[in-house]
Amino acid sequence: MTRSNLIAKLQMFALALMANFAVILVKAQESAPDLKVDVDMDKGGMGGDWMSNPLVWVIGALVLIVIIALVARGNGNRQ
Repeated sequence: MTRSNLIAKLQMFALALMANFAVILVKAQESAPDLKVDVDMDKGGMGGDWMSNPLVWVIGALVLIVIIALVARGNGNRQ
């Protein structure tokens, strides 16, 4: 058996081993017990829904654009 043939067979074996390991991981997560966890997402207080406000996203995007513009502009006083 040549050296390249042996390396090809070892690579195929390693690939098959990793594929089987991935299948085992998927099967292990599939058979997890149902814990019936009840999560209360209503936190109240200052309005826990502030991230879904479009104004927050618009202001955040504007700040990001200004920061990128300032960084891209760099130092204009170079000689």
